Order: sequence, then structure tokens, then C-alpha cells
Amino acid sequence: MFLEGKKIVIMGVANNKSIAWGCAKAMKDQGATLIFTYQNERMEKQLARLAQEDDLLVECDVASDESIRRAFSTIETRVGKIDGLLHAIAYSKKEELGGNISDVSRDGYALAQDVSAFSLLAVSKAAKPLFNKGAGIVTLTYMGSERAIPNYNVMGIAKAALEASVRYMAVEFGQVGVHVNAISAGAIKTLAVSGVSGYKDLIKESDSRTIDGQGVTIEEVGNMAAFLISPLASGVVGDVIYVDKGVHLT
Repeated sequence: MFLEGKKIVIMGVANNKSIAWGCAKAMKDQGATLIFTYQNERMEKQLARLAQEDDLLVECDVASDESIRRAFSTIETRVGKIDGLLHAIAYSKKEELGGNISDVSRDGYALAQDVSAFSLLAVSKAAKPLFNKGAGIVTLTYMGSERAIPNYNVMGIAKAALEASVRYMAVEFGQVGVHVNAISAGAIKTLAVSGVSGYKDLIKESDSRTIDGQGVTIEEVGNMAAFLISPLASGVVGDVIYVDKGVHLT
């Protein structure tokens, strides 16, 4: 129970198949108290079915600075200091994920960067005064940040920006005792992945290249997230940790 008594903010749970949900479950199993954020009323209803009675639900639209400010003001009022932040938020218009990357629209490019990369900076800035020393920030990325994955396109560029943000944030937040890292998860069938054209082939190919021929699970990613967000990982700083059963090796 290495997260006993720790209060962790979870951002990005869409349903019980989400990687973020696997992370939340792993942290709960290690004794954490969870604060879930949701974007709108529909997502609130989804979360309400998953959350336990002692979990806190707070509205937060990461595309709005005012919404972010209100959310962390509410969190401070309700729970005080926090010990971790999981950022599992990414979005792109589906039409921007296929075809030629040079055909991406200016608005589509900006939207993917805003929601998928800048949001980490925005929410971490708002959370910074609330962090206890030894707290952790963890975000989720994917191998498409460094390799050209078919139909991942503008999201791969956004993930590359996200990973660069982790390195710069690690320097800044490390000065106040907060360690920052990213997990590069393998291809898992989630609501987000289903927006990628040909995602079934992508998952099949990924699963065939794991060390045991079995796909990585949200539980396996969650276990790593629980460790990285805890004080046990205080010496792991600014890194991208792969949880893909070796797919990135070959």
C-alpha cells in the first residue's frame, strides 16, 4: 500500500476500458484517495458509475484556463494538498488522423496540440501550489511520437511535444520536490485508439510483436503509473517509460 494516504488527481477517464481507468484502479489498490476530473455532464455520469463513494468528482475542461482554475480551486477547498496528477488526455479531429500529414489543417493541428500537449502544462501549473513534496506527475504517450505510425499523423506530433514538455517540466518541478515522467503505452483497444483509421490492424500488429504474443493491458500500464506517481520513483525524472511488452525494441 505504497500510496496509502496519498491524494491523486486523475484526468482522462472515458470509460472502464480507458488506460486512465487502469491507472486509477492500480492507485486505488495501493491505498490512494482519488479525485477524478470530467469535461462535461455526459462524462460526469460515466464517472459516477465507476467511482467509489470516497472519490471526488470535479468538472474540468482543459481547453479553458478558467475551468482549470476553478477545478483546482475546488480540489484545494475539498481535499487540500495533493500527492499526484495523472494526465491522460488527448484529442484530435478524426479527419486529421488519416491521409497525408501535409494536408492537416491549421485549426486541426492547433487543436491537437492544445488538448493533447499544452493541457499538461496548464493543469500542472494550476496544481503546482497544491503539491506535497514527493508528489509525482505522470502523463501518457505513444510510440507514434518518434516513429511514423500509419494514420496517427497529427497526434504523433502532439505526443512528441508532450514528451518534450515532460523533460522541461521535470527540471522546473523537480526544484519543488515533484518528479515528472511519461508512460509510452502499447496499443490497447480504447475509445481513443478507435478513432485511428485501421486501429484493429494496428493492435493486431502490435500484439504480434510483444515478447509473449499477448497485448499489454490497462492493468499493466496502471501498475507502472502507480509506481511512477509515488515517492518510490523520486529518482526517475523526465523519462519516457515504455509499457508495451517490448514492441518498441524491434
